[in-house]
Amino acid sequence: MKKRILTGDRPTGKLHLGHFVGSLKNRVKLQEKYEQFIIIADIQALTDNFKTPEKVSKNVYEVAMDNLAVGLDPNKTTFFIQSQISQIAELTILFANLVTMSRLSRNPTVKSEIKEKGFEDSLPLGFFMYPVSQAADILFLNADLVPVGADQLPHIEQTREIARSFNNIYGKIFNIPEALVGEYPRLIGTDGNAKMSKSLGNCIYLSDSKEELKEKVKKMFTDPKRIHPTDLGNVAGNPVFIYHNIFNPNKEEVKELEERYKKGKVGDVEVKEKLFLALDSFLAPIREKRKYYEGRPNLVKEILFAGTKKTQSEAQKVMDKVKTAIGINFTG
Repeated sequence: MKKRILTGDRPTGKLHLGHFVGSLKNRVKLQEKYEQFIIIADIQALTDNFKTPEKVSKNVYEVAMDNLAVGLDPNKTTFFIQSQISQIAELTILFANLVTMSRLSRNPTVKSEIKEKGFEDSLPLGFFMYPVSQAADILFLNADLVPVGADQLPHIEQTREIARSFNNIYGKIFNIPEALVGEYPRLIGTDGNAKMSKSLGNCIYLSDSKEELKEKVKKMFTDPKRIHPTDLGNVAGNPVFIYHNIFNPNKEEVKELEERYKKGKVGDVEVKEKLFLALDSFLAPIREKRKYYEGRPNLVKEILFAGTKKTQSEAQKVMDKVKTAIGINFTG
């Protein structure tokens, strides 16, 4: 049997280039070798969007189309909606007994997101314990591998701890999943911020039009100390050159631009224009495929509903084993 992958996205908005380099690229590559499940994590998205549920429900379909547009094949990859899998909620409650409040408080990703979202004085319990829910997302299918961005690594470690704790107490039921981080673990934002983030407004979306892309590239941060095109420039940590190195397939052109930039022999306008051309070439087939699915909303729904039905069946198999191991399986 093929080993199993579980990964996915919170439907809080369309997906961007950071998602692609962090996880989507690996998803496309690995769907040939693994049995892959993609979770659209709407319940998790509600932990900090509970007052705007319409935003979450709308973006379920946006996120699904972005995944399909980059090359995920619904015949090889199973898509499902988190809220429709009741076994995840069951497993979350059971896992909550295996994790202390102090352990959750030490999770660096949770700590930074609490601060980012202004939850210091009004922290919802659902948001605080979402790493437990995420462990249930992964383990309810007994996944072997989880392609994630670097910021999700603390959650995978939490999941591994929960799996080990359960196995030690009740007997071996769960695999200990491994994380797989993309070649570029974290993509810098267009504003030079350490992370591309929807909430920071520094993203290039996979669905951006040619015009939107051009405007965003034009406004990208470069070397702040470089005032004139003849000034010596720094390429290290420069967002424009970071993107060139990731997305421009013409490595000779990138090398030549870097040398000229460092010597003050090329301006930002030319460097950005060539980046725009490289990014537009990269995004063009993704846009085209996305338009195909945008014109067929019923097909997207069918893909999600069929995948969710299959996942419900797989989830029940694992939950039966879990309840039997604990001693609470009273159905048969």
